Amino acid sequence: MYSLYLLGITFAIFFIQLLIPGFTEFFWLDPQHIFQQPWGFITSMFLHGGFSHLFFNMFALFIFGPILESRLGSQRFLMLYFAAGILGNIGYLLTGGVQPALGASGAIFGILGALVALEPNMIVFVSFIPMPMWVAGVFWFVLEVFSGVYVVSNIANFAHVFGLVLGYGFARYIKPQLLYYS
Repeated sequence: MYSLYLLGITFAIFFIQLLIPGFTEFFWLDPQHIFQQPWGFITSMFLHGGFSHLFFNMFALFIFGPILESRLGSQRFLMLYFAAGILGNIGYLLTGGVQPALGASGAIFGILGALVALEPNMIVFVSFIPMPMWVAGVFWFVLEVFSGVYVVSNIANFAHVFGLVLGYGFARYIKPQLLYYS
């Protein structure tokens, strides 16, 4: 399953980040140097700012990635993963992001958004509270928009929002085809 390959690759790249000085800075998404380093739109998705950042993203990929990949198929899953990550990065830039950014969160939120559309009644735990996926999706959307507007932090909240919206829209678009071929 490609979702598990992405997990392994991301862990391996994190260890490379720890071992090679300057590696992170060369591959992150730097708004100040986006035209000199356009690869950052993709490569930044495999970088993380610390172990907890890596852990939470990869935990979500480990739990939700295989579920979505089994519904979409591997090629569509990969397409969604990269599209959500790239659009998340674009969203970060469009909403005024000026600090360098890294992480798979846009792609992860794309997975979550797709599952909101495809498995709305699947029960998930958000802060140890069980709820249907569609309720969690609404919660995440509101939380990320609110945090992006009102909370000053180093979290690229609008990368999450753009990824979530792309994942939801993609899954809504593709859902009739999935039902037809099931």
